[in-house]
Amino acid sequence: MPISRVFLTPLIVACALFMENMDSTVIATSLPMMARDMGESPIALKLAMTSYLVSLAVFIPISGWMADRFGARTIFRSAIGVFMLGSILCGMSNTLAEFVAARFLQGVGGAMMVPVGRLVILRTTSKAELVRALSYLTIPALLGPVIGPPLGGFITTYFHWRWIFFINVPISILGIYLATRYIENLRSDDTVPLDWIGFLLSAIGCSTLMFGLASAGRHLVAGDVSLACVAAGTVSLLAYTWHAFRTPHPLINLRLLQIPTLRMNVFGGSLFRIGVGALPFLLPLLFQLGFGLTPFQSGLLTCASAAGAIFVKTMTTTVLKKFGFRSVLVYNTLLGALSMAAFGVLKADSPHIFIILMLLLGGCVRSMQFTSLNAIAYAEIDQRQMSQATSLTSVAQQLAIGLGVTVGGFALQVSNQVQGHATIVSADFWPAFLLIALVALASLPFALKLQPDAGAELSGRRA
Repeated sequence: MPISRVFLTPLIVACALFMENMDSTVIATSLPMMARDMGESPIALKLAMTSYLVSLAVFIPISGWMADRFGARTIFRSAIGVFMLGSILCGMSNTLAEFVAARFLQGVGGAMMVPVGRLVILRTTSKAELVRALSYLTIPALLGPVIGPPLGGFITTYFHWRWIFFINVPISILGIYLATRYIENLRSDDTVPLDWIGFLLSAIGCSTLMFGLASAGRHLVAGDVSLACVAAGTVSLLAYTWHAFRTPHPLINLRLLQIPTLRMNVFGGSLFRIGVGALPFLLPLLFQLGFGLTPFQSGLLTCASAAGAIFVKTMTTTVLKKFGFRSVLVYNTLLGALSMAAFGVLKADSPHIFIILMLLLGGCVRSMQFTSLNAIAYAEIDQRQMSQATSLTSVAQQLAIGLGVTVGGFALQVSNQVQGHATIVSADFWPAFLLIALVALASLPFALKLQPDAGAELSGRRA
């Protein structure tokens, strides 16, 4: 009996999404071991996490244009191949510079892989089957963060961290084969011209600004080089802003920020995501360097957050319908900031069941917040603006998460130096958790500005 394309196409894309999600979560668990082998401070490896996220932010906006111009199957297969090559180079890296470059290359593949795959599903599935097809796609997005930390910790503890990247090779080869056989090479005949000037300005701006911020503290380059990168990135992004309002088809349409609900997602949501983005970096370091746990033990603890996120997914729709977007975002912001600050009270002798409960509850709160933020972004967006809105929110999300890693690492480094510790100890972490909690709390005014009936059509709630 032939397998239905409604099931097969999302499954192929889901394999790519699972590989990408699991890869990002296993790396966070293995950072201390990688840093030791490379002779670097664990804080310096924040560059490896931010380089991947910046690469996503740079290349996601052109993924749709590339698929329309050269064919979805061609770009999807090429993206898997680039991701596989980046994975091999990550596994072979011996220095921080090599690892950062390999992670950036991985990000180029990841930026094209999943968005193009999702585009294939949208264009090959009828509306009657679309919800079912997309539901297949969400499974790996939920399972990756649960399986990733303990798997990465197990491989790092009992084998070697390099195998984390090499296991992507057989999965990638299988994905390329299945895409060749079952995915159509869809393309569009009426693609608008690519905004090359906008692409170059945004690429230079995002990459140099984030690299300058992440390398602060004399990681990889000298301090004056970091400062020059920050200045160059800022100028490039300001130039892009000027350019975007003067071109008919900008790469990232900043005019959409005039829409209140989308503005809430981009600005308020980004502040909250900065706080959350620091957690996958700080928590494994706290558990391994502060508490002396193995990577495997650390991974088993941190996956509790993802388990909480899966649990709350089942009730998000009901909660939004009962209370509305504004109330959920306001109170959830307070709870989310409190859950981040609470990690600062943890000690090496804190019961593991207590840590798991904190992670589980924090995962529930953050999942509710992200689902609400992602949904309300499209409350006032019409169909023809959907692609542009997706590019804008995707870039904002990746940059915010990358900035979260940078802020968390910088706060940890300053705390360590101020307290005069020769190595990173558990007492260095509470100021970092407090800082990211305050940044997340700064999103509260944006939530308060929402109208009481904002997103009512999506939530099903009427005033």
